[in-house]
Amino acid sequence: MDDRGSGPARVEPIAGELVSEVFEYDGGRRVTAYVPPEPPEAVVFAGDGQLISQWGGFLEAADGPPTMIVGAHHTDDPDEMARIREYSPLFDEDRFAAHESFFFDDVRAWVRSRFGVAFPPERTAVCGVSASGELALAMGLRHPDVYGAVFCASPGGGYRPPAVLPRLLPRTYLVAGTQEPWFLENATRWADALRAADAEVVLTERAGDHGDPFWQAEFPLMVAWAFGG
Repeated sequence: MDDRGSGPARVEPIAGELVSEVFEYDGGRRVTAYVPPEPPEAVVFAGDGQLISQWGGFLEAADGPPTMIVGAHHTDDPDEMARIREYSPLFDEDRFAAHESFFFDDVRAWVRSRFGVAFPPERTAVCGVSASGELALAMGLRHPDVYGAVFCASPGGGYRPPAVLPRLLPRTYLVAGTQEPWFLENATRWADALRAADAEVVLTERAGDHGDPFWQAEFPLMVAWAFGG
């Protein structure tokens, strides 16, 4: 299934700016940052960056807190499993670890050096949709001292809550569609496990199928929930 997102990808024109850089990782992997027109007050790091980095216009339309979006693009490999192996720790530990180093170390270092942006955990989130929703959950659980919030839409089911969750957990906002029952089940499983561990969790059901525009529509609500506005 091609689950990388459909519907309106962006709002045009935007008042902010899109800035891209190609990294050495994987023979040349692009990262695109949305830089808001006002000095950013928070930052969201995201997988599937081709899609999510384009959502700055939705934040502008919602008049939320100025928030930078830093989207690491997914692999160009047409094999969907190549993307999943980077985003879910279950399938290929070495491949996941290599991408984790790129996402966690290289991308954040670029944001600090290029934009002078380095916020504390309470102003930093990690975001993903579908397979990259698994990435967001994994990064949030592995690095809660950096990513204080997780935004996750319609997560895949490869990466599931571990039997024992870390003591420090990020705040987590999950959304899934009423017409995608498998993904809604995955989101509910994560919400139940995190709540049982006393984490702060929001789980929202929206009318829609996988990749429908409710992903983009929910994003400003996630940002407002995590960062105010």
